[in-house]
Amino acid sequence: MQSYTTVIILVAAGISLVIQNLMMVKITEKVSTVTITLLLNSISGLLILLTILCIKNGMSGLNEAIKNISPMTLVPGALGSFFVFSGVLGYKHLGAAITIAILVGSQLVFSIIADSISTPIPSKPALSTIIGAILLMAGVVLIIQSKK
Repeated sequence: MQSYTTVIILVAAGISLVIQNLMMVKITEKVSTVTITLLLNSISGLLILLTILCIKNGMSGLNEAIKNISPMTLVPGALGSFFVFSGVLGYKHLGAAITIAILVGSQLVFSIIADSISTPIPSKPALSTIIGAILLMAGVVLIIQSKK
């Protein structure tokens, strides 16, 4: 049952990402730089997360978060901001389908590599995984070609 719930949440997240990027392109068209759009996105996320943290854990949760800030804990946020920036740029210049195809394709290829080397005993990906990745990448190429 938990797997189905996870799949539903992932589908909802995928839909949310498309909506978010479409909205962020509209915001970017009204401001002088995409940096303002990214800042507004980050501020809203930060305020929502701070509110949830304070409601659930009070000031002790906030104190714990502040105590654990380090350069290493800031890297994922920087990478996330780069991902959002890239998505907005892609939507604006390439369109939603090509952007998502390239993002998903590159994530899949790197994830297969990461899975194969990050396990305690490095392993080769299954043939079905490789075939699936090839088919997905072929789909990416077809989507890109259809937009030319």
